[in-house]
Amino acid sequence: MASTPSRPGTDLPPELARLPHGRHGLPREFVIHNQRERLIAGLAAAVAEHGFAATTITHITKAAAVSRRTFYEHFESKEDCFLAAYDVVLEQMRERVITAAEAADEWPDKIRDGIAAVLDFFAAEPALARLGMVESFVAGPEISKRHREAIESFIPILRLGRAGLVDDAGLERLPETTEDAIVGGMALLIARRVAVGQAEQLPELLPDLVLFALTPYLGPDEAQRVANA
Repeated sequence: MASTPSRPGTDLPPELARLPHGRHGLPREFVIHNQRERLIAGLAAAVAEHGFAATTITHITKAAAVSRRTFYEHFESKEDCFLAAYDVVLEQMRERVITAAEAADEWPDKIRDGIAAVLDFFAAEPALARLGMVESFVAGPEISKRHREAIESFIPILRLGRAGLVDDAGLERLPETTEDAIVGGMALLIARRVAVGQAEQLPELLPDLVLFALTPYLGPDEAQRVANA
């Protein structure tokens, strides 16, 4: 089965493969799954081109090469389709972060390699970067809530860096909101680059983001060393 070339600038995932016309002889379960994946990829393409607010069901079905009826067999609305697409982006990103972090021995290296995995993923998939980091802010309250939860899911691994960080009185010397500020700040910096069409240049942010993330735990000199490693 041949894959459909992606639209310029969207770098769609391979799920946007067109089924052969007519009696293809494929199991119904495969056809249903394939159509759903094509709709998800079609939404990513449409949102990258038009923005979420201006994207219509017709834009999505045209990009996915399926009928409007098929769309409603899988999703209740474009918001529902967006949530499914966002979950795909999040799952792929998490897999890459976990794999990168597990390959490193020390906590600072896990943080650096995890950040690098996020930047590399979004640089390779600009359409998914826009969907996940820009359009999710304006795609409605449920999607915004999901986006906040996704960002906050990275807080626990940062909190591991607090081990041993106490002052002379035996109290933690970092404010409780430190990790929220770090992950929120990094997400904002990434989103700004993506919003102006610079997703491919995201890996250039790696040293700055690593320094920003690690300085509260390691101090500026050691954080700089890890950032430059």
